[in-house]
Amino acid sequence: MSPNNILSLGFLMTCFMYLLFGVAMSFDPHLPDISMLRSCNIDKIYQLGDSLSDTGNHNIENPFDQCSMPPYGSSFFQKPTGRCSDGLLMIDHIASAAGIPFLNPYLDASANFSHGSNFAVVGSTALSVQSMATQGISFYVTNYSLGVQLHWLSKHLSSLCESEIDCRPKKMKNTLFMVGETGGNDYNFALLEGKTIDEAKSMVPEVVGVIIDAVRRVISLGAVQVVVPGNFPIGCVPIFLTAFQTTNATAYDKNQCLKDLNEFAVFHNQYLKQAISILKKENPETKIVYADYYNAFLWLLENCSYLGFDITSALKACCGSGGKYRYSSSRVCGRAKLPVCSNPDQFISWDGMHMTQRAYKFLAKWLVADILPQLNCNFNIADS
Repeated sequence: MSPNNILSLGFLMTCFMYLLFGVAMSFDPHLPDISMLRSCNIDKIYQLGDSLSDTGNHNIENPFDQCSMPPYGSSFFQKPTGRCSDGLLMIDHIASAAGIPFLNPYLDASANFSHGSNFAVVGSTALSVQSMATQGISFYVTNYSLGVQLHWLSKHLSSLCESEIDCRPKKMKNTLFMVGETGGNDYNFALLEGKTIDEAKSMVPEVVGVIIDAVRRVISLGAVQVVVPGNFPIGCVPIFLTAFQTTNATAYDKNQCLKDLNEFAVFHNQYLKQAISILKKENPETKIVYADYYNAFLWLLENCSYLGFDITSALKACCGSGGKYRYSSSRVCGRAKLPVCSNPDQFISWDGMHMTQRAYKFLAKWLVADILPQLNCNFNIADS
């Protein structure tokens, strides 16, 4: 077969996979096998972010915080590990799909980091503590912002290269960098402290700017494959459905989520996608992929009954009590002895802020199906 024919076949295979994933994600709640991620030959993953991704850093720093207490971890680990769920997170499912072990938290000095490391921290923000303070936001903010995590990452990568010359390009070829989800807490904390949606919107340029600078930073460290997630539709999350509950029926969409909050998430995501488009032009040799958390969640919510979730509990917390959404800010899961639903696998929300491991599993499947063609991996049609 001539080189031109081989290139043509490769192009057709890529087009076929785009079509396959597009059809599955549009019409069929049963997505392609997540293990197809192995076609990317990823041998390391480095994760930055917040409680959606933290596999234990905050637990090491604060073993008495919410996600470090029972019943967290009860569905998989049978004990808390610092993960803010009943079990596995999206990054755990993604690592397994790539064929590598779960990522150990960076702050665990005795851990094995041969397959990457997790730098995410519960409660972290994109903006620094100082920047958040200038916005008048301080009550919820931790000291482990994106900038701190980038410092850890740089330090870690430097330690890997101490005994080698020009090691980074060789080491990074099969490495995936996950820059986030980050920025969500910047807005969450602002809204929960009483800021208006318009005030939160005014933060978007600075938050997105910090995220884009972080992507530039990881590229400067040698990254050639970078995934940058957007934000979830926060108007569908029990903590916000409770905090902003209203008798005005027009405030809710067809999924019974709060329109204004979801429109705000869309505003952030569009701003981020535009910034990523510019960044791609600046770095044509780097694969920079936007991870569409927003539409992944909507797909999950709108197909929940087909996927085995209890549609009547789609917007309720499994671990929680009180009110329409089984959530109360004064008595949260882990810090109070709250009732836990008998079958977490039928719930999307675990504690009113974070999701169940089964919800994360389906979100990971959707996201892998979405980003895989964009990473231009070596698909095997026979395995599809």
